[in-house]
Amino acid sequence: MYQAIVFLPLLGAIIGGAVTLVGAYRTRRTELLAMGGGDGHGHHHDDHAHAHAHDDHGHGDHDHDDHHGPDYPVAPGARFVEVVTTGLLIVAALLSWVAFINHGLGDGEATRVQVLRWITSGAMEVDWALRIDTLTVVMLVVVNTVSSLVHLYSIGYMHEDAQRPRFFTYLSLFTFAMLMLVTSDNLVQMFFGWEGVGLASYLLIGFWYHKPEANAAAIKAFVVNRVGDFGFALGIFGVFVLFGTVSLDTIFADAPGKAQATMQFLSWPDAPAMTVICLLLFMGAMGKSAQFLLHTWLPDAMEGPTPVSALIHAATMVTAGVFMVARLSPLFELSPTALEVVIFFGATTAFFAATVGLVQNDIKRVIAYSTCSQLGYMFVALGVGAYSAGIFHLFTHAFFKALLFLGAGSVIHAMHHEQDMRKMGGIRRLIPLTYWMMIVGTVALTGLGIPMTMIGTAGFFSKDAIIEGAFVSHAGMAFYAFLLLVIAAGFTSFYSWRLIFMTFHQQPRASFETMKHVHESPAVMTVPLVILAIGALFAGVAFYEFFLGHHYAEFWKGTLAGGDHPEIIEEMHHAPWWVKSSPFVMMILGLSVSYYMYIVNPRAPVELARRHDVLYRFLLNKWYFDELYDLIFVRPAKWLGRFLWKTGDGKIIDGLGPDGVSARVIDITRGVVRLQTGYVYHYAFAMLIGVAALFTWFMFSSGGGH
Repeated sequence: MYQAIVFLPLLGAIIGGAVTLVGAYRTRRTELLAMGGGDGHGHHHDDHAHAHAHDDHGHGDHDHDDHHGPDYPVAPGARFVEVVTTGLLIVAALLSWVAFINHGLGDGEATRVQVLRWITSGAMEVDWALRIDTLTVVMLVVVNTVSSLVHLYSIGYMHEDAQRPRFFTYLSLFTFAMLMLVTSDNLVQMFFGWEGVGLASYLLIGFWYHKPEANAAAIKAFVVNRVGDFGFALGIFGVFVLFGTVSLDTIFADAPGKAQATMQFLSWPDAPAMTVICLLLFMGAMGKSAQFLLHTWLPDAMEGPTPVSALIHAATMVTAGVFMVARLSPLFELSPTALEVVIFFGATTAFFAATVGLVQNDIKRVIAYSTCSQLGYMFVALGVGAYSAGIFHLFTHAFFKALLFLGAGSVIHAMHHEQDMRKMGGIRRLIPLTYWMMIVGTVALTGLGIPMTMIGTAGFFSKDAIIEGAFVSHAGMAFYAFLLLVIAAGFTSFYSWRLIFMTFHQQPRASFETMKHVHESPAVMTVPLVILAIGALFAGVAFYEFFLGHHYAEFWKGTLAGGDHPEIIEEMHHAPWWVKSSPFVMMILGLSVSYYMYIVNPRAPVELARRHDVLYRFLLNKWYFDELYDLIFVRPAKWLGRFLWKTGDGKIIDGLGPDGVSARVIDITRGVVRLQTGYVYHYAFAMLIGVAALFTWFMFSSGGGH
């Protein structure tokens, strides 16, 4: 069963890729035949299609999410690829829930499923095996459930896009890579899935390659993640140097004995090995999960189609770092310094992203910064030792964040691909189902619930647990995290309700022509919204007892042994009432301020931005991190590249003599060639001269020695 769960998406990607390639070959062959037939129209049609595609996708202010016009040739096999890939993902999702019920909620023990012998090189032996435990089955449910619903949703959302076979192929490949990551039994296998997710994200973010913005965003995501992955790779190397293996079971068994080990790291001769390794591994998590300083790629990833945003932000790529730290918790627990760093960056990210989300106007970017902020919450939980709380928030977050992204896609679809909330408003009666689904996602994100009871949405149970864990923790950075997370909760409520009020309430700000065509999305798009809404409402209350409650120990079955602290979980339940109530108070405060500013007095935000113009622009420009990185990294790299091109290549290599260095090399070669006459006596004479020269040198050198 577990092999099927992992490899069904790969099968879908292979089938979709084959159909896409065959279709591309046939389309190109038809075009060439038409051009060769002399009708004079083949090339014209191709140019027109390209121009139309560029018109649809070439604007940075709008998603223009889909859709080539009817004159653009639809790739053959589109319907077949949609049905096959979606069907296989649905089967994988159902099997994942069976595995979750049997293993997580049942009596299943941790197992290892051997797939094949992969690498044997000296002392390193790497198997391709599936590690099945509670953490794995939780991630299988998250990844496959969201991915299958995204596939189903995409059938409606991408129905006008001519290249949707390629799109569904990439989606399935993305899912397979993430499944490889979460089922990995060793660090090399984890790195394989880690990089596979990075590749698939590059392909999906840049899916509309006619858009310069999409290409730039894909490259940015790829480069920023390579920075983090460099640290991750060094961390894996460090583990192998220290333990002599990359197998997780062996590493975990030997870790306590290596707690005091040291290693040479850069100019630090006796660096604490565990701290160095954990910080390098966390560097990879910072890139993949878009933590502060390596976060800049995440908002730009919105240039991809909206279903991609839902998949990346809810269930796959950005949660990989959280999963990795939780999986390697036995190592992180041996380095208090590394855990303090995790807390600091998690809390800072939660606060930073929430401040930026306050003023964004692109509906997808608001939700993107919300994702960045919520990931910060998860890392704080990991840093304070409440690993199960962090994974619980990952689990619940997948439902309401996928719901919000797909709901935003439904809005964009209804508004003729408009993404700017300033050009929306007054559409709640035109798309009522989407409106109420977005309301459900918003109340789940903001954590609506009654404090100190079991009544609340998914976010109420998981996010509040993290805040309580930060308060009761004795870590050095814990109180810093508690303060920033509470403030971020208020900001989250404000920008989440701001999105609802600007998008669905107020007076319509779109043109009459746009409003005339606003309509509800088809069932293939709304059914996934309803399913996700059920999870957003009830996932918290349904699974709290297993993740954090009375069934906590038997649910996890030692999966987080050496990592999770039962005493922290217990102290969380007995946190002071004002701590338990603080997220609720901040949620109500954020809602009230947002309601006043966007419903009661819509002029208030404009006046506030005018009076505090510097702060407003600081937040609107995302703390100027893009401009800072452009100044520090991009411009010097461009200058160096131009210098090597113009000076090194142009003036030195091509500038010596009439035709440069290459011409001089050719001249020398021609001179040497003249010595190759082909006559044996010439070669014999040259050998004689050489022997005489060597003999003379030997005689003189020997004489000098005497």
